[in-house]
Amino acid sequence: MAKPIEFGLVLEGEDAKEFLENDKNPVVTDEMIEMFKKAREIYERNRF
Repeated sequence: MAKPIEFGLVLEGEDAKEFLENDKNPVVTDEMIEMFKKAREIYERNRF
């Protein structure tokens, strides 16, 4: 029988440092907030 696929992410070096820094101090821009507002509007209009 086939083995299940295991998903994972391995970061090393600068990629790992950048990921951890972004995880500790996430940046939320005004553009991102507007995007989420628009997404919520779309969701509300299309709910069943």
